Amino acid sequence: MKKIIKHIYNESNIGYYLIEPFLKTYYFLKYRTSSDKAFLKKQFKNNFGYPINLDHPKTLNEKILWLKLNDRTRLHTISADKFAVRDYIKEKIGNEYLIPISFMTKNVNDITPMNLPDYPCIIKTNHDSGGGIFVRDKKKLNYTETKKLLKRRLSRNYYYAKKEWQYKDIEPCIIVEKLLTTPDGSIPADYKFHCFNGKLAYIQVDLDRATDHKRNHYDPDWNFLDFKWIYENGNQVERPESLEKMKALSEKIAEDFIYVRVDLYTIDSKIYFGELTFHSESGLGKFTPEVWDKKLGEKLALPL
Repeated sequence: MKKIIKHIYNESNIGYYLIEPFLKTYYFLKYRTSSDKAFLKKQFKNNFGYPINLDHPKTLNEKILWLKLNDRTRLHTISADKFAVRDYIKEKIGNEYLIPISFMTKNVNDITPMNLPDYPCIIKTNHDSGGGIFVRDKKKLNYTETKKLLKRRLSRNYYYAKKEWQYKDIEPCIIVEKLLTTPDGSIPADYKFHCFNGKLAYIQVDLDRATDHKRNHYDPDWNFLDFKWIYENGNQVERPESLEKMKALSEKIAEDFIYVRVDLYTIDSKIYFGELTFHSESGLGKFTPEVWDKKLGEKLALPL
């Protein structure tokens, strides 16, 4: 029944307008009627099966949730905004690391063939977490469905679902960005540099996200770390030629934060900035084996 309702909601305008009022009521009761602290404590207990220790957090997930509640600055909001963060990155490391943007708008009706570039691009919103719409040929894009999806995304405040405060006051917009591809046309590997207290702690590499999502982890010297974080491990990834440069860039960006994940791409030795994330997996990502949650947590110092 859930699959049927989801299909009707996603695939038809009538279904959307019939179901949306009930969803709004459900989300209001679930996400907005309790304090952030009470909500996160309940989420953690439901996910891990034991209560969180916010007074003396030990694991990485506990510390990420502590940061959700206690590490809130205007810079976090700017940096979580996929459009506004560009000025911050330009100031920190330079304009040459930014992925070219061809278009920005707050109106879904501006998404037309005339406004999209002739080269492959990605359409995404600036105020939430998640992937965008890959457009390899704008002539084949379903503009009606694209506008419908974007309208829904623009109407939602991502803060309420996960209590990630930095998203709360971002003014939503749509960004059309150049789609990065390797010489064979595939999407490049996504290198995610987890920085604790301004220093690189470990590197996450996400593979085959559009098909069969896999995830590997490496220490700063590119030694494989034998654990899983939500996703299964994939094939071993060769040490990127520009690793040392990417490490230096990530730490330069991270010097302003207690914890941040800096996402970078590299194609033909050129490095591109992706985005910044302050609460990876929203502090609810299970490790296998579990001991890695504590091992990594020990590396992150909080201002308790």
